[in-house]
Amino acid sequence: MPWLPLPHLRPGGGSEKNNEMKALYLDIFSGISGDMFIAALIDLGVDARKLGRELKKLKLGGYHLHVSRQQRSAIAGVKFDVHLAHDHDGVQYELPHEHCSGETACGLHSHETEAHHHGHDHPHHEADPSKLHRHSHGHHHHDEQRTFTQIKRLITRSKLSPWVKKKSVAVFQRIADAEGKIHGLPASAVHFHEVGAVDSIVDIVGACIGLELLGKPRVLASPVVEGTGWIRCAHGRFPIPAPATLAILGARKIPVSQCDEPNELITPTGAALLAEFAEGFAPLSGMTAEKIGFGLGTRENQTRPNVLRAVWGTQVKGQSSKSKVAGANAPAITNHQPSTHHDWETDRVAVLETNLDDASSEILGAFVESALAAGALDVFHTPIQMKKNRPGVLLTVLCAEADADKFSALLLRETTAFGVRRTLAERRKLKRELVSVKTKFGPVTVKLGRLNGKVVQAAPEFESCKKLAAQKKVPLRQIYEAATRAMRT
Repeated sequence: MPWLPLPHLRPGGGSEKNNEMKALYLDIFSGISGDMFIAALIDLGVDARKLGRELKKLKLGGYHLHVSRQQRSAIAGVKFDVHLAHDHDGVQYELPHEHCSGETACGLHSHETEAHHHGHDHPHHEADPSKLHRHSHGHHHHDEQRTFTQIKRLITRSKLSPWVKKKSVAVFQRIADAEGKIHGLPASAVHFHEVGAVDSIVDIVGACIGLELLGKPRVLASPVVEGTGWIRCAHGRFPIPAPATLAILGARKIPVSQCDEPNELITPTGAALLAEFAEGFAPLSGMTAEKIGFGLGTRENQTRPNVLRAVWGTQVKGQSSKSKVAGANAPAITNHQPSTHHDWETDRVAVLETNLDDASSEILGAFVESALAAGALDVFHTPIQMKKNRPGVLLTVLCAEADADKFSALLLRETTAFGVRRTLAERRKLKRELVSVKTKFGPVTVKLGRLNGKVVQAAPEFESCKKLAAQKKVPLRQIYEAATRAMRT
């Protein structure tokens, strides 16, 4: 694959054709880390010299960048390493002349020798807890610690572009929030261990720089797949996924599936990059691959090549892997293919159904109460006609996809059902906002629903109206009417 920079792209990855757009698709069948992400971008054509020059704006010394062509499971790609100066062990790297030759201003080293991978120690447990393996992505995170405030100051005081600063801080914010929840601390008080080290700062900021050099394209990804087994990190010995990784993905409501690879595949840095940049997670849809890059990890996996495949291409509008969502915390899992763009939020829910012809009204009422109390999104029953002309009810439970088994068991235990049907349904939800309106009785909370920036639904919140009605000793209906009038003014 030729190592030539991609043609100049307008910010946002725009296409010359009105019905097409540029997109970057991350095929994370074998996981993702910061260094693999950067390596994949370089393999796509991001200029390593420009990347290195931009990173120097951090004023963060004590490291060199190494880029080499290697193979994993006979797949050729790019290996990206951050070589810490105080740990230099003379390992050499092969760097194609198309990017850099000799020692350049960007800090890249080139040697006309056989390519090697860098042996940074970062021990993790395999599925067999008696054995240790090296980190899948080849970085050693030293004991150096920095707080989120220190890292943020380092980035914001640099001469990096405003977009790179904003996105780099946002990625670190996700990690700080996750670590804060794990330790019971505010994000500002978190001391980073692994991600506070020089190489991880370079990974995160370098990833943002790489995306900017690509023109800040739309980023899509395949469903998230993690390995199994155990890891040893700053928190001690933990099962895969690592605590921070799981917390970061969970905060963005990104589902995770595990495969039979007995190694860690998703690092906290990789999870944070996905959470910040990926608009959705689904199989490829309507995309023409124009260039493919492979970012390599360090080890040889047992069940799959240790590579991150990045696909650069053109996507026909209306054939997206997910309708675009606004806001970093918007739910983001669907493979819907809308014909026009809308900024609604999307997610998937489980629909559980069972037909009952022998359940009493008392049993049905009790089940509705218990299911809602257990966290069901909605529960309802509908009159139906069953076999042998028997009157019956269709009992339906809507719940989060991850809770489907829990509520299936609840249905089978607490009703007369002998079986439960389960389907997955995609939802389209208006972007919601709570505002306060003034009435003659006092302030009332109102829920607004926006579509493409316009308010299309508005309704007073019941609990707010109920509380105010009790305080003012007036009928609830009057509070509703007053709030409705206030919404229209």
